[in-house]
Amino acid sequence: MVELLLVLPENRALPLQPDATDRKLLRELQRDSHRSVQVLGDTVGLSPSACHRRIRALEEAGFVQGYRAELDAGRLGFAMQFFIEVGLTSQSEAALDAFEAAVQDIPEVLECHLMAGQSDYILRVICRDHEDFEHLHRRLSARLPGVARIHSNMSIRRVKARSGLPI
Repeated sequence: MVELLLVLPENRALPLQPDATDRKLLRELQRDSHRSVQVLGDTVGLSPSACHRRIRALEEAGFVQGYRAELDAGRLGFAMQFFIEVGLTSQSEAALDAFEAAVQDIPEVLECHLMAGQSDYILRVICRDHEDFEHLHRRLSARLPGVARIHSNMSIRRVKARSGLPI
């Protein structure tokens, strides 16, 4: 078996799949990326400089796509969350591209997934209240190209949330 390696700066060759230490480091970064390199290194058994080199290599290899703060939607006034199933009039490449381009400009749409099954897309949206949702629903119906049907489901409460991957 031949193992493919990605050669990165500092002459460190990183396997296309992270090793056990890299996986441990990725788990810790998912849990809390705000910690210092010293603390992260201590947690995974690396010196600060080795930890920093591994983090940089994981970032450069695309395993880490960014860092962000997780905000509390409710405290910011977004009390309602909906999952909206969208069916299009056509599934042509042009129709899908037009829909996907248009949905990018709607800030209340947090996620958009192309689906296999009954719906063409599922959107996860947030709203402040019922009136805000009504305006959003009208905008979705009028603004998104090729929409044949919209079916909305309101989330009562989140039972489980996980932002990290099970690595």
